[in-house]
Amino acid sequence: MDFSIISEIPGRSRIKLAGPVPQADYDSLLKVASSLPYITSVKIYGRIGQMAVTYEPAMRKKALDSLTTIDAEAIEQVRSTYTVDLAPRTNALFMDLAMIIGGHYARRWFLPTPIRTILTAIRFWPFLREGLRALMRGKLTVPVLDAAAIGISFVKRQPKTAGETMFLLRIGETLEDYTKAVSENELINSLLDVPDKAQKVEGDTETCVPTTSLVAGDLVAVRTGMSICIDGVIEKGVAMVNQATLTGEPLAVERTVGDDVFAGTVVEEGEILVRVKQDANTTKLRSIVNLVETADSLKSEGQSRMEKMADRIVPWNFLLAGIVALTTRSLVKTSAALMVDYSCALKLTGSLAVMTAMSNAARAGMMVKGAKYFEAFAKADTIVFDKTGTLTEATPELATVLTTDGWSEDEVLRLAACLEEHFPHPVARAVVRGAEERDLKHRERHAEVEYIVAHGLVSSLEGKRVLIGSAHFVIDDEGAHIPEDALARVQEKMQGLSPLYLAVDGEIVGVLGVHDPLKPNVAEVITELKDMGIKHVVMLTGDTYKTAERIAQEAGIDEFGADLLPEDKYEYLKKLKAEGRTIAMVGDGINDSPALNLADVGLAMGQGSDIAKEVADIVLSDTNLRSLINLRILSEGLTERLTSSFKNVMCFNSGLLALGITGVITPQASSFLHNASTIGFGLRNTRSYLPSQKKREGTETKAKPEARLSAKPKDEPKAKLKGVPKTLPKDKTSTPPKKTKE
Repeated sequence: MDFSIISEIPGRSRIKLAGPVPQADYDSLLKVASSLPYITSVKIYGRIGQMAVTYEPAMRKKALDSLTTIDAEAIEQVRSTYTVDLAPRTNALFMDLAMIIGGHYARRWFLPTPIRTILTAIRFWPFLREGLRALMRGKLTVPVLDAAAIGISFVKRQPKTAGETMFLLRIGETLEDYTKAVSENELINSLLDVPDKAQKVEGDTETCVPTTSLVAGDLVAVRTGMSICIDGVIEKGVAMVNQATLTGEPLAVERTVGDDVFAGTVVEEGEILVRVKQDANTTKLRSIVNLVETADSLKSEGQSRMEKMADRIVPWNFLLAGIVALTTRSLVKTSAALMVDYSCALKLTGSLAVMTAMSNAARAGMMVKGAKYFEAFAKADTIVFDKTGTLTEATPELATVLTTDGWSEDEVLRLAACLEEHFPHPVARAVVRGAEERDLKHRERHAEVEYIVAHGLVSSLEGKRVLIGSAHFVIDDEGAHIPEDALARVQEKMQGLSPLYLAVDGEIVGVLGVHDPLKPNVAEVITELKDMGIKHVVMLTGDTYKTAERIAQEAGIDEFGADLLPEDKYEYLKKLKAEGRTIAMVGDGINDSPALNLADVGLAMGQGSDIAKEVADIVLSDTNLRSLINLRILSEGLTERLTSSFKNVMCFNSGLLALGITGVITPQASSFLHNASTIGFGLRNTRSYLPSQKKREGTETKAKPEARLSAKPKDEPKAKLKGVPKTLPKDKTSTPPKKTKE
């Protein structure tokens, strides 16, 4: 790759490439450059053909030399591994607007009239071409009207009017395009975040090879802290594997000989040898990408409501112009009939209303990727939540401590924390934090701690063997005894929790329950959403049935699905859509991506995975679900504003048409008033939606959500709660007992 250095500071160089970077090569070049040795980060400015690279200052020469190794073949090879097409980037909005506005006024102020007229005629060609194409399809659409209105200005020898009309149309089109697209710069890299290299085992030899070179039957070694790069079966070893990329659940699970493991998951503890089942291009993670593509094709790609309304008016505009021409035989009055075209005002006012809504949403911690998603959320009657990271905190917490054999809770927790502090696992940290919250000092009283991978911890206390871990490890494998009455109490109190069993010298002395707690105000938010028109609330999770049941009852969920894989969530939403529901889906992980795209509107938590945020229609940067309340209010406000804008534009421009046709005002005055009203209505739509929100909350005809909530009994049973473990395959439903006070 050829380049020249523009500027440098220690550890960073900005270089000039041979030319602008094509859209299709952007992500490929980014991945190739980022993977080079000595390069720590890369930023590409494709439009101007520049790149910024960072590196260790001492490695400057080697870093820059490595850039010269990039060629077209390397870029093409990386591009060939992608399974999805990138969406167009729209981060150059302000540059586009600057070029349109600057070019328009530069021509007006600095160019002689003849040259300005020629350039205006040249700029008319794209409008004329689109109008002719529409006519060839036998349709009278907005492009036809635009071309006719501009053409009449040329016929009347008014290129200035034609230029102003095209200027406003281009502004409107630019703003409209911005609301329909988002930047997806890191889509592929964030989705397929698997190691580029793998430790291939051949006999007694271990070799580092590219992941893309692996084929079915190869043997790969994966150790603590390493990501699994392929789908395969464990042939040797035991490990705790975090599968959050596929299931969304934060806690690692035990995987041993014969178990399947998947690309994108991480070995937290242990060492395994994995026999490759399929090559890197056909992994389960990539199948999720393919499912996302399928779901995206199911979404409506129709025009916005404002555009459809404008198109419906176009034939009537031409009919009116024809009637005026036949009855008056006046080119001036005919021109007046076409000069006020409705479409420019409808496009621009609609776009500005949307842009304002997006700006308000951004300040409130929400990024909305297009007008139709506001409208979809305003119409939603069903909202579907993921559990972990969405309704609950992703960090486990200690929920309860049960004791046996005369031990106190503090004694059990102190000893458990003393053991667990040596193990950097989320559950272990939850136990240690629980002891700290009770101000329990857990000084060393035991011998050296031994960690049994995927099972638990072993140590000794005053000559007695101490164990802590799962029931499978402590009771089944180690044979620790637990009295029947204590076992019954554990089964009752640990429902919905992850239990840790503590045994001393073969006797269970305590059981610690760990859970991921519900986020603050979740129940209140769900109540308010129901008051605002959401008729059905569903939770889908890969967690166990009992845990899902507990969370659903605490949050006020109407229905839930448990033990679900990504494809199960997808099928669940297909079933809901088949029932005629308008669905909003809220999730945070790669596993939620197919469902997010299938929903009428998908919402991703800002702290979630990059792929979830990219495929979602709306991103909530604030983890507080109260953002959904603001989003609902804002979405309804936008819908109302678009409707109001349509009525205002229609009434005012119809008045101008009447005045122009009757000769009360000239076509020039019609054009000026039309353009001025378009700008005026547009500026009106730039008002913040916040005053509208305050007004709604202050009305006496509709109680505030807080008031409605306070009127509801605090511990009202959730009588309609339905739990469905692996719902779709079995279509099995059950109604759990009503919630009672503990």
